[in-house]
Amino acid sequence: MFTLQVSEWLPSFLIPFFSLSYPTAPPPDPDSFPDSFYYNTGILDACLIISCITAMALLRDITRIYLMEPFAKWKLTRDWRRSQRQKVRANGNLNGSHNGSTAPNGVLNGTGEHSPLVISKRDARRIHRSTLRFAEQGWSFIYYTVNFSFGLYVQHNLPTQVLQPTDMWLNYPHIPLPGTLKFYYLTQTAFYLHQVLILNAEARRKDHVQMMAHHIITIILMVASYAYNFTRAGCLIMVLMDCCDIFLPLAKMLRYIALYTLCDVTFIVFLVSWFITRHVLFIIVIKSTLLDSVHLVSEMWAPERGNYFSPFTQKTFSILLIALQVIQAIWFWMICRVAYRVVTGQGASDDRSDEEDGGTNEGKEE
Repeated sequence: MFTLQVSEWLPSFLIPFFSLSYPTAPPPDPDSFPDSFYYNTGILDACLIISCITAMALLRDITRIYLMEPFAKWKLTRDWRRSQRQKVRANGNLNGSHNGSTAPNGVLNGTGEHSPLVISKRDARRIHRSTLRFAEQGWSFIYYTVNFSFGLYVQHNLPTQVLQPTDMWLNYPHIPLPGTLKFYYLTQTAFYLHQVLILNAEARRKDHVQMMAHHIITIILMVASYAYNFTRAGCLIMVLMDCCDIFLPLAKMLRYIALYTLCDVTFIVFLVSWFITRHVLFIIVIKSTLLDSVHLVSEMWAPERGNYFSPFTQKTFSILLIALQVIQAIWFWMICRVAYRVVTGQGASDDRSDEEDGGTNEGKEE
């Protein structure tokens, strides 16, 4: 929502929570989003981030409670009933053959009607736990799919190329920002702040420390790149990060509802996309930050013109990006261990999953 539209029906103190702040005139010859409204950046942008976090919390709960949990519970309960009926039939046929009768024992009660299936506490706990996990991953899958698509649209309208990202630095600083890009940046920042809250609210994962470090580094990079006008580099990196994040929650969702073959296939897609985006294309971005930026940025440190590039900021951003790459390399090693289990027929179970999951084969064994 744009400021001019909401200012007509909102009190002035609420406008920053529901619209983009700091509207300004567009540049004379924009190289992206020529028909967009343009904005500067400032502290009031935090208000919209707060609103986005609130909206995401509500959407996550609505999606989880009214869409994902009912579907998962229905699917898992139906599968349990089918498996129990098959066991009853198998036992009845076996007993019938021993007794010289073809009528299966245990299917009918004393009145000649089918006996109701009674779920055990152990199976009920397993279904409940899988239902909750499915719903949690469902929100991540929906968000990453929607925002990756939005990020692709933003990136498509920027001159920056993935394999030749020198336009991240040409004509720096790239201000003011088109409204579409600014909204994308703020929603992404809100999402990772929201993820930090979720990370400490849900069941503790085996890689809690690495995940927390990853989110903190990511938030620092996003806020600093936004404040220092390195938004084109930030947009490219966010699109690369979001690509493979679509497939991991999807693979987990498939595992929680016992679609193991589809889970393994999806996990392989995740593995390949992770390697390409985070260990090939992302390294190209790091290389450009380390080497290209110092040659392509024509002016050093002129804050009055929005230029915050200096040897210190360049090295700081490079170190943070390298730290992010190190964390991702550790995760990739863990992912490769899972891939080995898939190849050897043991099934995909994410080493990074929370401690309650018990692996992919839990459902198979039960």
